[in-house]
Amino acid sequence: MTAVLDRTPPALPPSPVRQPKRARRRGGALLVWISEHVLLTALAVLFIAPVVFVFLTSVMSSNQTLTASLWPETWEWGNYLEVFERAPLARWFGNSALYSGLATAFMLVSSVPAAYVLAKIKIRGANLIFLAIIVAMLLPPQVTAVPVYVMWAELGLTGTLWPLILPNLLGDAFSIFLLRQFFLTVPKEYADAARLDGCSEWGVLTRVIVPMAKPGIAAAGIFLFFHSWNDYFGPLLYASESPEWWPVSYGLATFRGSHGTDWGLTMAMTMLVLVPVVLIFFFAQRTFVEGITLSGVKG
Repeated sequence: MTAVLDRTPPALPPSPVRQPKRARRRGGALLVWISEHVLLTALAVLFIAPVVFVFLTSVMSSNQTLTASLWPETWEWGNYLEVFERAPLARWFGNSALYSGLATAFMLVSSVPAAYVLAKIKIRGANLIFLAIIVAMLLPPQVTAVPVYVMWAELGLTGTLWPLILPNLLGDAFSIFLLRQFFLTVPKEYADAARLDGCSEWGVLTRVIVPMAKPGIAAAGIFLFFHSWNDYFGPLLYASESPEWWPVSYGLATFRGSHGTDWGLTMAMTMLVLVPVVLIFFFAQRTFVEGITLSGVKG
């Protein structure tokens, strides 16, 4: 008998399994996503932490606020009601709403046409006018505070908020700059087509430019509203001697001075002052960001 030789080749070691390129790409994208969101989360915590600290302090007792404890032992929600008893907070809110609302409305009435002229109408000296607006925007208000105060004193309007409201009828330098930059992003063909259809310049502005520039107009309005709501220097200069005209910004400063040791009440009022600003920005966030983004597209 002949022996049968086994000619089966020896088994080779298993080859290492290679991950597909798509899987490696997914892994890299996941690492990028994690790194980006970790940074954003850290920044969010950094910005939210002071607000959380103010809120927690606002519901502490007056004795606990002077300790190193960060968490309320008892939740003193009555601090928010006591604030209204200790200070005329409703009147302060009304003054701030009057100041911010009228200032924003007057600014839009005056600044929108001015920005339209600088952006869409060719006039002599437009560049010099725009340069003067930029200079006015960069000029600190403290430089002109004394002569402007003397002027309003001669008119008998000191002791009120009208010296801070009425100047917006003549336009706001930053708002004109922001609106002009946004109007430049609107294609001129739309305005030319409206003129061919018989529209006047006022009709082009109100029927064509304003509807297309709502994000930029909203951004300018929100900027001035927040500036007016948070303004402290102006009310200090013109209305500090008239408590019936105090806005919440100046009222909060005086309340803190008279209740400096009761940080629970002070922080409760601070949270109440923050609420309108946060709500307005929350509901107008998308329009605000769009207006700011598109304002720098074209110079």
